[in-house]
Amino acid sequence: MTTAIDTDIAARLAATDWDAAATALDGAGWAVLPGLLGDAECDALAAAYDMPPLFRSHIQMARHGFGRGEYRYFAYPLPPLVAALRSRLYPRLAPLANRWHERMGLPARFPSDHADFLARCDAAGQRRPTPLLLQYGPGDYNCLHQDLYGEHVFPVQAAVLLSAPGEAFTGGEFILTEQRPRMQSRAAVVPLAKGDAVIFAVNVRPVRGSRGDYRVAMRHGVSEIRSGRRHTLGVIFHDAA
Repeated sequence: MTTAIDTDIAARLAATDWDAAATALDGAGWAVLPGLLGDAECDALAAAYDMPPLFRSHIQMARHGFGRGEYRYFAYPLPPLVAALRSRLYPRLAPLANRWHERMGLPARFPSDHADFLARCDAAGQRRPTPLLLQYGPGDYNCLHQDLYGEHVFPVQAAVLLSAPGEAFTGGEFILTEQRPRMQSRAAVVPLAKGDAVIFAVNVRPVRGSRGDYRVAMRHGVSEIRSGRRHTLGVIFHDAA
């Protein structure tokens, strides 16, 4: 059943310049979708962090060597806004994901409908939802990492900044690194405003070289928060084992 929230998110995504986003993803491994969520939506999602029944687990990052800060994984059923973002973003990204896998010589291909992909995850024992809310305070940070979770990995994910830089927090820049073969790592700091989404490579992406395409490994993280509090919504399209 289609909800008003689902219809609204679908309309926003239909108005997005996906050719420009695909060009950015092919060129740098990331793209920004400005103003995907409004202020009230961001505030409501950030406030949901303090509603434990919405979540299946709570992770203190320092306990696992992931950095400092914390995050909570949503339980099923996902909140309507999160579910709409996940189900409506996926078909916009599936053609790019298939093109990337073809260029890199990887066998997996992705169906056009997210429910079909989740059924594939379920059959492989990946049944735990992966969308999450992250919360950082002063001195917190997120080490460079990849969100893999199992055999079936959709090669692109999204993060939406829910707090206003320079107002709600300082520091806390979103960082991506890429490791090209026989070269040192290169970092990018992604400029985000409240409500902006960044779409980025989960693991590897193809880069065109003089002898054809080769694979570049990507990682992402968040620099140290200097003051205030930062909330982020993470939208990962594969479920976890």
